[in-house]
Amino acid sequence: MSFYWVKTNSFIKRVFSKYCWDIPNKEKKIYLTFDDGPTPEITDWVLAELKKFDAKATFFCIGKNIKDNYSLFKKVITEGHSIGNHTMNHLNGWKSQNNDYIENVKNCAAILAEEKNVKPLLFRPPYGKIKKAQSKVLRNLGYKIIMWDVLSADFDQSITPEKCLENVIKNVKSGSVIVFHDSIKASQNLKFALPKTLHFLKEKGFAFDSIH
Repeated sequence: MSFYWVKTNSFIKRVFSKYCWDIPNKEKKIYLTFDDGPTPEITDWVLAELKKFDAKATFFCIGKNIKDNYSLFKKVITEGHSIGNHTMNHLNGWKSQNNDYIENVKNCAAILAEEKNVKPLLFRPPYGKIKKAQSKVLRNLGYKIIMWDVLSADFDQSITPEKCLENVIKNVKSGSVIVFHDSIKASQNLKFALPKTLHFLKEKGFAFDSIH
């Protein structure tokens, strides 16, 4: 199993304070986010689940997947969700040359900019891995780099769907930015955890908002 932390601690947030880890508020708003789409069947299913709870979310889309599934991408927008850039080809910033990485982000941004209702200045680095120099360039271009407070780990096929759900509901608080993935790899855990997460949070009085 890959190393990752489910709950981002305060030390990490302080050290990397130029990134957005959570969005504190007094209205008990939480921020569901979905990475790696749009993916046929999975993204459609996510949209249907969100609609049941009148929940808005933020989708960090891969440029290649947008090109391959453009009508589905437009459906995400039409249903009132926010859109973020997740690079064109899901690049790992730590393993990429800086110029190549920035160009890949720009290629995705060019696709996002074709939609008038999308402000393509939200960015999440794939794997959460981005070099300091890459981050500086993107922030200078006006990007807000969105990380997370709570990681569902739905992508981890070595954990049970029940553990995926537990990762969220045991760590969520007002202002949390929660990561799920609308991908084939994550689908088994996602399809178990997302409906139960939505129900649990609604019962606890949380409100669902998108990131702007």
